[in-house]
Amino acid sequence: SDKIKIFYENNKILIISSFFILIIITLSITYYFYSKDKQKILIAEKYVSAKIDLNNNLNIKAMNALVQIIESNDKTYSPLSLFLIIDANLIKDDQKIVSYFDIILKNNKFEKEIENLIIYKKIMFSSNFVDESKLLEDVKPLLNRETLWKPHALLLMGDYFKSKNELIKAKEFYIKILSVKNLQKDFYDQVNLRLAFINND
Repeated sequence: SDKIKIFYENNKILIISSFFILIIITLSITYYFYSKDKQKILIAEKYVSAKIDLNNNLNIKAMNALVQIIESNDKTYSPLSLFLIIDANLIKDDQKIVSYFDIILKNNKFEKEIENLIIYKKIMFSSNFVDESKLLEDVKPLLNRETLWKPHALLLMGDYFKSKNELIKAKEFYIKILSVKNLQKDFYDQVNLRLAFINND
């Protein structure tokens, strides 16, 4: 008891300071999570409002809100907002859309398969206008990973080269799909149909 008193007297300032620092840290953490939750709710409300505006043909208002959500770097609503912009064709500038994909991928930490899905969506969108070298560069992450989206990416690339009548390149991508582990029967059938078309051409 006396030892405790002596220790307290000798370290009173340090103990009190540590106590207050602990309180400040606890309050700061609490406020941080409260602010994050509040911000998340506001972003969700803005997203719902944008969808309502779209239904009411208030396209410019909806687009502005959705762009703000993209730039807020919310890992749930930023991708959803971009997909909604694409589906509703709110932005005509293809490069602008690609830049929003890049912002989302750069500024958010996603679970791997969610990230792979966003990369696949970007490739699917940009395959209509980017050049071959850029498309091959963008698709690399999916081809070099064991991901659910790998066969989708290979099929997309095969179809891309088939549409350009580069059948040898198309065939190479289609054949790679058949070596993917646990390939769904639907994919297996699609690939064989495409290969049969190329072989009979």
